[in-house]
Amino acid sequence: MYESLSREDNFSDRLTLFLLHFSFFLKNFKNEKNKEILQEIYDFNFRQLELSIREIGYGDQSINKKMKNYINLFHSMVSEIHFWDQISKDKKYKKISLFLSDFKDIDNLLDYFDEFNTKLSKKTLNYYLKSVSNP
Repeated sequence: MYESLSREDNFSDRLTLFLLHFSFFLKNFKNEKNKEILQEIYDFNFRQLELSIREIGYGDQSINKKMKNYINLFHSMVSEIHFWDQISKDKKYKKISLFLSDFKDIDNLLDYFDEFNTKLSKKTLNYYLKSVSNP
């Protein structure tokens, strides 16, 4: 994935790709039955993100600003991919390009996320959690 980046990747690039994956994950499993566990996963991910930003060495004010930016980015991703299954390839391309503008080969990334979305839709949330949940 990173080989299609037009420069050396950085924390923000990797986080953008992670958040895009996480957006598809939530899109596929969001329902009333999964509400609590998805909230726990969401909270855990953003707590870990904050810890990672702290480890990089940012101060408290910078962390708050960065967290706000990353949360807003994530929510815009969720919004943009909400109707992913019903939109044309051209619209998907435009939506993915919003978040991956520094990547050269958007077509391959688009194919990748289409396949990722399809794989997610064929499994249950429990399928992905069973090996990581507490016994």
